Amino acid sequence: MGGTIRTVFNLAGHLAMEHDVEIVSVVREREEPFFPVPPGVRIRYLDDRLPRRKGLLSRFPTRLVPKEEAAYHWFTLRTDLKLIRYIRGRRRGVLIGTRPGLNLIMSLVAPPEIITIAQEHGNLSGHGPELRKRIARRYGRLDAVVTLTQTDLQAYERALKTRPRLLAQVPNAVTRLTGGRSPLTEKTVIAVGRLTHTKGYDLLIRAWAHVAARYPDWTLRIFGDGPRREKLQASIDKRELTGKVLLMGSVPDVGGELAQSSIYVLSSRREGLPMVILEAMSKGLPVVSYDCPTGPAELITHGHDGLLVKPEKIHAMADAICTLIEDEELRRTLGANALEKAARYDLEVIGARWEELLHGLCREEAATQTDQGPAGEYARARDEAAR
Repeated sequence: MGGTIRTVFNLAGHLAMEHDVEIVSVVREREEPFFPVPPGVRIRYLDDRLPRRKGLLSRFPTRLVPKEEAAYHWFTLRTDLKLIRYIRGRRRGVLIGTRPGLNLIMSLVAPPEIITIAQEHGNLSGHGPELRKRIARRYGRLDAVVTLTQTDLQAYERALKTRPRLLAQVPNAVTRLTGGRSPLTEKTVIAVGRLTHTKGYDLLIRAWAHVAARYPDWTLRIFGDGPRREKLQASIDKRELTGKVLLMGSVPDVGGELAQSSIYVLSSRREGLPMVILEAMSKGLPVVSYDCPTGPAELITHGHDGLLVKPEKIHAMADAICTLIEDEELRRTLGANALEKAARYDLEVIGARWEELLHGLCREEAATQTDQGPAGEYARARDEAAR
């Protein structure tokens, strides 16, 4: 139910209006996805674990995915074989990987006639040193690497030992949510995301203790689930913030919740390009965010549509929130500008950039295959199919 899944569904749904699109899920552990599947998009599961009978190969760890990959625990020897069989079985089209482990496997086993694209949904510096070494060695075998931010694009330009055919930056598109524009009248601050160490909610709760001392009638609502829920609740209780900081759990569509809030806050220690900032902006919310690597500084213009705070600074975060609580005029000005900023990341705008990127790769590949002679007829047919 994370941000990567939302962006994958967004892009798949847009591309499915003109192309044949399939989402390939490595594992399946629930009957239906958390988010609704976009119209026209198929989902294929390689390792269906619903029957709870995983088989002998599932007892052995993956040999292809590095231990530093955040999703390492999902992969087994069984998923290795399923992935190899699926990827090697492709004979045409474009294959997009959505995390380092999958991208590295693509770089090893994808047939040459498949166009391979690695998406970076986080940032290069957020990966462990051994994983970064493998990325530097192998990503050059792929046709394209696409980052979310210019900062991360530059990091990849410096790191890759050999360049893929295309190294580009395309941001995420903002999700179209239910609910209207926020009137910015509710005494509510909102945060949305998985309850993990990376999201920094421990820092936010400590900051809110200072906010609550000055403005006890305001409430912080945190939406999301995750492994740190009990620790965060203990921190809330310890600081006597019960009723002032609420862990709300997860909701499929946060649009209505954003529309009933007046300030959005992001307390992450690191990010890729946090789509939730754009979602908040699309509701006219001003955003207070740590200036963590990477993403917030590329979305927020400090003092224009939000406020940026030095990373992990408790008092600075509390002061920035209090500034927007105190100054309603500033809150409304930043919110109006945020609404304009979000429009630049509309799905139609970002989708057009992906279409241009894909068509460019297909044309270039077709030209290469034509030059090679025997494969020319196949390349022309694939180019025609892409069009």
